[in-house]
Formats: sequence, structure tokens, C-alpha cells
Amino acid sequence: MGSAGFESLRVYQLAEKLADTAWEVVQTRQVLARDPVGKQMIRSADSIGANIAEGVGRGTYQDNRRFVRTARGSLYETRHWLRRAFRRRLVTTDQVSAIKPLIDELGPKLNAYLKSIGPKKARATENEAPATNDK
Repeated sequence: MGSAGFESLRVYQLAEKLADTAWEVVQTRQVLARDPVGKQMIRSADSIGANIAEGVGRGTYQDNRRFVRTARGSLYETRHWLRRAFRRRLVTTDQVSAIKPLIDELGPKLNAYLKSIGPKKARATENEAPATNDK
């Protein structure tokens, strides 16, 4: 399989690692327990990398940024489902310890990636403080 570019992004690789780890955790649970919460956690974790890939494939800065924002939403959803699974005793503390650091690392990386998308001049303008009318 040839490289389309997104596979080399560290943020994408981390999203894949999170999705694979979530899959491994959910696979260890009973069918009834993993059905509602587990499926949702897997879908949201898988969606992070899928949105990064789709954003790259869209070909415009605006579309790419929109899909990275969607990926960030899926990351937060994954965190939600992990909390639900833990509170319902569907996952162990050790399993949470395997997933949570990936979630914590991926959030800032998604934000940094989002800031890096677009022409350099446009990014510099977005990062400047707005002018004030204080006289």
C-alpha cells in the first residue's frame, strides 16, 4: 500500500495507536458490556484518524481544518466513552491507564496540527491579537 501523505503525520499515527488500543480493551469485555459503550468508543476512536485522513484528501486548507476539528470532537467523544466504561466497571484501571495517556497526548497534537494547516501568511494573521480601539 503506497503512502498518501497522511500516514506519515505523527498526529495520524497517534490516532491509529489510540484506536488500536481502544479496540484491544473492548475486545476483552463481555458481549453485553461492550455492545453499547464499547461500540461507541471504537467508532469515535476510529473516527479521529479517519477525519485526519479525509481532511488531507479534500485538498483545501479550509476542508482540512474542518475535518481536524471534527477529529478533535471525536477525541473528546472517545474520552467520554472511556469515562462511561470506567464508571460502569467495564474497563479496569490498567486499561484506562493504557488509553488515557494517548488521549492526553493527542489533544495538543491535534491543536498544533490544526494551527499548522494553511498558508503561512494566513496562519500568522490568525495568531495575532485583534486590534483594539483603545486611545
